[in-house]
Amino acid sequence: MTQTTSPVSQTPPGAGIANPAASGIAPGITDAPAGAAQAASAATEQVASAASGIAPAGSDITSAVIVDGTLWVLIGFSVATWALILIKGIQHLRISHHNRVFSKQFWGAQDFQAAAALGTYAGPAGRVAQAGFATLIEADGGTTTHDLEHTGDRQELLDRRLRQQMQKERGALESGLAILATVGSISPFVGLFGTVWGIMGALTSISKSGSASLDVVAGPIGEALIATAVGIAVAVPAVIAYNFFIRRNKVIWAFLDDFAIDFVHLALKTSFIIKRPAARPAASRLADAAGNRKHILNDEELPAKGAHA
Repeated sequence: MTQTTSPVSQTPPGAGIANPAASGIAPGITDAPAGAAQAASAATEQVASAASGIAPAGSDITSAVIVDGTLWVLIGFSVATWALILIKGIQHLRISHHNRVFSKQFWGAQDFQAAAALGTYAGPAGRVAQAGFATLIEADGGTTTHDLEHTGDRQELLDRRLRQQMQKERGALESGLAILATVGSISPFVGLFGTVWGIMGALTSISKSGSASLDVVAGPIGEALIATAVGIAVAVPAVIAYNFFIRRNKVIWAFLDDFAIDFVHLALKTSFIIKRPAARPAASRLADAAGNRKHILNDEELPAKGAHA
């Protein structure tokens, strides 16, 4: 009996070799992209972990620098405040002394002409009187020029000069007060800015440490709150000094205003005419100065003699 072989059921000789080769190459090709993706993801994780380790340290350094800078700014504000308080305090003491001495000499003179011959014009009141006497002497001597500054009669010219001199004195009195007002207004906010930034850094450090106990939280936040305390400590003296000097300026300004009105009334009695004071010899001025010094010494010796008696 003869067997018949179907050509479809027979496998070609090269087919068994080709399939294993193809099946062995395909898995290698498909696994290569997967390995590259895993390597890339691992590198990304390493970079992220390194960045997460660097970021908190950088934020801590930035927070410390900002808080320290805020404290130094507040210290500078405090130095400027106390320097201005000292300067303005000395200024007001000198002004009070000069105004008191000049008022005593001016109102102790025999008449308006004698008051013009005093020659001592220290202090705001003295300078206002000097401007008034200079205006009257200028008008009496016929040296007044015909321009807009010198228009009007003698009373109008005198009023204008006295008002101009008073404005100059007011400007000198108010110098430096704007700095006190600025320091008193912005110091608490500068301190609050340092506190907020310090608390942000403290919270970052706490989150990094992973612990929220009282020992961990109290230290950084307490250090941050120092900026607010310093800001308030700087603002309080500035505000108190500003209010005090504003009050003193109002008192001095009212005194100068009254003095200017009285000066115009006294000048009105003399028809706004005053003689130019004659030049006195140097020997006469020295003799008057020696007499005044001797009079002062005698006044100082009277209480001592009364005590011995």
